[in-house]
Amino acid sequence: MDYVKPADVAQAMVETGRRKLELSPPDLLIRGALAGAILAAATSLAFTGMVQTNQALVGALIFPVGLILIVLLGLDLVTGSFGLLPLPWLERNAGSGAMLANWAYVFLGNLVGSIAYGALLAIVLTNFGTTAPAGVAAKIIAVAEAKTVGYAAIGHAGLITVFVKAMLCNWMVCLAVVTAMTTNSTLGKIACAYMPVFIFFAQGFEHSVVNMFVIPTGMMMGAKVTVADWWLWNQIPVTLGNLVGGAVFTGLALYLTHRPRAAVASPLAAPRGVPAE
Repeated sequence: MDYVKPADVAQAMVETGRRKLELSPPDLLIRGALAGAILAAATSLAFTGMVQTNQALVGALIFPVGLILIVLLGLDLVTGSFGLLPLPWLERNAGSGAMLANWAYVFLGNLVGSIAYGALLAIVLTNFGTTAPAGVAAKIIAVAEAKTVGYAAIGHAGLITVFVKAMLCNWMVCLAVVTAMTTNSTLGKIACAYMPVFIFFAQGFEHSVVNMFVIPTGMMMGAKVTVADWWLWNQIPVTLGNLVGGAVFTGLALYLTHRPRAAVASPLAAPRGVPAE
């Protein structure tokens, strides 16, 4: 049996967060860029499945391959780091400055990788700008507009909606990262990471790194979205919602209930020097 018990998983979460905090900025940028590009590729594949079958659920069945590859290769998504890095900080093994700097480098890496893949895909889907967007390209444009000006159209209600969708999303994404720690086998990690990611994508929740690909790629192909629309109505509130969802619903919640505890004397224990019956 390769099952890892929850208490050991909680300790692994802390140790993983500590190791991530020890990575150098170049490592964080490289791992972040690769993770962003891989997640973008999985997203474009999911859209391809949705367009070809006209079934949104097919995209949800496909999409988890991206996070699975990221987990298996030890790459970094800022969304996963939101759930793990606060734990060493809670144990006073890391400073808040190191945690914020780590998030910033990984965020930047995710952004660069996502946009780079999006630019290459836009070339492919439009034959370097010579073909009008159709199929997957049209789908990306529609989603980019829905994720920005679609929320802007309903004002503050849109901001609240996108923030809550982001919280729910990263609850599941961080749950995928953590459940992959419950097993030491490759097949086990694939199965454990797959389930929560399927849940978030199938319900249309908001993931900041996915949006780093979808929205700018849609803009490159003609989506009626400005940079201000992208950041004010999606990227900023989604990143903040992802932070709350990952840190509170997964990282903090599981840590508080499963963290290793020092042995506490039972009130029924025999007094010192008196043998228990």
